[in-house]
Amino acid sequence: MRCGKMAAPLPPPPPAGAAGAWGGVRRRCQRLLYWVPVLFISSILCWSYYAYVTQLCLLTMTNIGEKVVCLVAYHIFFMLFVWSYWKTIFTLPMNPSKEFHLSYSDKESLEREPRGESQQEVLRRAAKDLPIYTRTMSGAIRYCDRCHLVKPDRCHHCSVCDKVNNCVGFSNYKFFLLFLAYSLLYCLFIAATDLQYFIKFWTNGLPDTQAKFHIMFLFFAAAMFSVSLSSLFGYHCWLVSKNKSTLEVFRAPIFRHRTDKNGFSLGFSKNLRQVFGDEKKYWLLPVFSSLGDGCSFPTCLVNQDPEQASTPGGLNSTSKNENHLFPAKPLRDSQSHLLTDTPSWSETSAKAEKGKVGMSNPALTMENET
Repeated sequence: MRCGKMAAPLPPPPPAGAAGAWGGVRRRCQRLLYWVPVLFISSILCWSYYAYVTQLCLLTMTNIGEKVVCLVAYHIFFMLFVWSYWKTIFTLPMNPSKEFHLSYSDKESLEREPRGESQQEVLRRAAKDLPIYTRTMSGAIRYCDRCHLVKPDRCHHCSVCDKVNNCVGFSNYKFFLLFLAYSLLYCLFIAATDLQYFIKFWTNGLPDTQAKFHIMFLFFAAAMFSVSLSSLFGYHCWLVSKNKSTLEVFRAPIFRHRTDKNGFSLGFSKNLRQVFGDEKKYWLLPVFSSLGDGCSFPTCLVNQDPEQASTPGGLNSTSKNENHLFPAKPLRDSQSHLLTDTPSWSETSAKAEKGKVGMSNPALTMENET
């Protein structure tokens, strides 16, 4: 079980004997195949570097000023592209913190009880002090039989993203967004600066040299990738603005009383800060600055869960059309201050946080978006 908006599956324990050995070989082969798209993208990137720097800038461009400007700008885009791609690939997903795991006695009680209301009673006791607000379609506590824990909100098993050979989740979602942004800028910059030389070669305005193939194919590749990346990047920008995961677009989160497709949305500004953080100087850099721990998320609940403790006075926030009651259970400081900017809320959240067991910065503690 992994934390965040998307997550990667944990492999089951290998069986003993010959079947186990065969299963191990198969898993290793699968892991190798997952690297094929990454190696393909890396090879395209290496070739584009050679084609642009050597064939276009050094051998084809004649104006010294144009060479310098293009080379400096290109290397800035190239560095940011590679840096964000690297962080997306090698930042491992998070695991739910220990507080979501059942105690030994709860596990025994769960195994003894028949499936149904009696098991739900055990899970309700275990989840009583946890910051969870979503339920299953039947209204039950979300529980993972595979990992034996209460599922944190927005946490699930999912497949690996083939473009980065990694799960895209809470710990690397910012890096994935920056990877899409810088790869798009990289392609647009190449297409824009290569266009005039592409036209000259196409109209035989320049000598027919080895550079002709590289320059023409470079323009086609950059233009083609720009189209696909712009649509993907635009889609994820929309997801960030609405504070949704790809799964939540197709299946709205279910809360205690109703399904609410915008249950985790706090407004455009706060949704943006949840992914990129409060310090704007880090927004454009592939360094971890997201708010929260990936296991609990602030939410605007139209109907408060009666099983939760009553909300402390003064913590209600009014929107344009309706009053939203915010979660009564303590959130981490970096999340709770998203709900309101008033000092009273921050102080109350800080006091509630002291007794809370949680995880620190996932970039430091993760087992380790995709």
